[in-house]
Amino acid sequence: MNNSVKILILAAGKGTRMKSPLPKVLHKILGKTIIERVVNTVLKLGNTAETIVITGYKSEEIQKNIQNYPVTTVLQKPQLGTGHAVAQAMDNLAGFEGTVLVLCGDTPLLTENTLQEFIETHKKSGSSLTVMSAVFDEPANYGRIIRDKLGNIREIVEEKDANPEQKAVKEVNAGVYCFEWQHIAPSFPELSPGNTQKEYYLTDAVGWAVKKGLKTHGYALKNTDEIMGVNTQKHLADAVSTLSSTAINRLMERGVSFISPENTVVSPETIIGQGSTVYPGCVFEGENYFGENCTLGPHSFIGGNVKAEDNVKIIQSRVLNSNIGANSTIGPFSHLREGVEIASNVRIGNFVEVKKSRVSDCTNVSHLSYIGDASLGREVNIGAGTITANYNALTGEKSLTAIKDRAKIGSNAVLIAPVTVNEEASVAAGSVITKDVPESSLAIARGKQQIIEKWVEKKLKTIYK
Repeated sequence: MNNSVKILILAAGKGTRMKSPLPKVLHKILGKTIIERVVNTVLKLGNTAETIVITGYKSEEIQKNIQNYPVTTVLQKPQLGTGHAVAQAMDNLAGFEGTVLVLCGDTPLLTENTLQEFIETHKKSGSSLTVMSAVFDEPANYGRIIRDKLGNIREIVEEKDANPEQKAVKEVNAGVYCFEWQHIAPSFPELSPGNTQKEYYLTDAVGWAVKKGLKTHGYALKNTDEIMGVNTQKHLADAVSTLSSTAINRLMERGVSFISPENTVVSPETIIGQGSTVYPGCVFEGENYFGENCTLGPHSFIGGNVKAEDNVKIIQSRVLNSNIGANSTIGPFSHLREGVEIASNVRIGNFVEVKKSRVSDCTNVSHLSYIGDASLGREVNIGAGTITANYNALTGEKSLTAIKDRAKIGSNAVLIAPVTVNEEASVAAGSVITKDVPESSLAIARGKQQIIEKWVEKKLKTIYK
């Protein structure tokens, strides 16, 4: 028996019960699409030769979503059932003698450990075909595993085709298979749509194998939650809840404090260091890393790929795809957008937005400011209401603002990029700066204050005369 494994992921369905214009597998769960989560899981398996994704409905969108993964895509058109879907990969599997793992693209809760154990069990059994099964007290909507008197799997009957006796069976098909391809491949040209759905069922390959005298085997799933397919918006919410709860429990075991786990959502890819505290209302999507002794929340959104070192505080803020150095504080009510680099001992405070900028050590941007396409040096102080005006609305160009080490920007200043404020320079409050400011200089760009005495009194007299 060849030890190599090829993976076949069935992701051609529309998912009409989702009631969404998106293909079912493109709905997101904590920052990644359903199909991305399934692909990520199978790519962790050992000794795999190729991963093939069968696409159908809006295949171009699915291909675009997984284009950066080392997978092959094959189009199923029209979609005539799961057996027909596998048959579309016959050319890709021609001449292959080894194990083919078949699973659905809408089962994001299946784990690497389960799939690895499933493959190993199949190989040790010496079977031509192994089916993953599960036992439910209420097995509605699942195909039933039908065994003979000796306990051998005889066939799988879809619920819509099952008689009352078969519907009473509580062991169901999990929709995951291992085939020894050289033995099972001949079944697919012989499948027929002799069922109420008029589709080619993959499950019929089991009955075919039994008739041919091939050895079949069943693998009982330990955690039945793993086979939950995402077919409705309710299923999607359940999948988010399951993955988040698992992630939170893992983090708590490693020394992270969650004040209210039931009111926090954490992606499986998020890592948080020991001694950190997560307050209620936080959402972590995508791949994030936090060091030790961090304070996160309450009511913060962390998304994309955020990396923060030890002792970082993010309070009631939104942070996306940013890096944050040790001992820095973000918030409350801050917004770090794409491509932000925050160094150590930095303060990004109330109602501050930072976009595509670098802020160096010991710099403060404490109040009501917009820092876009900018580079801020060490020990810079940005006064309240400062704006780096980076965008030219006429040309569509974005230009850079550079504020060098120990420069001081007064409140309500506007820096019109491209512009540089050099080391230890100061910008007076209320200034609009359009030219570079030399080192250790003061820049003032505002109208001279005038006092018109008794102006209000005279104005009122003209109004109420």
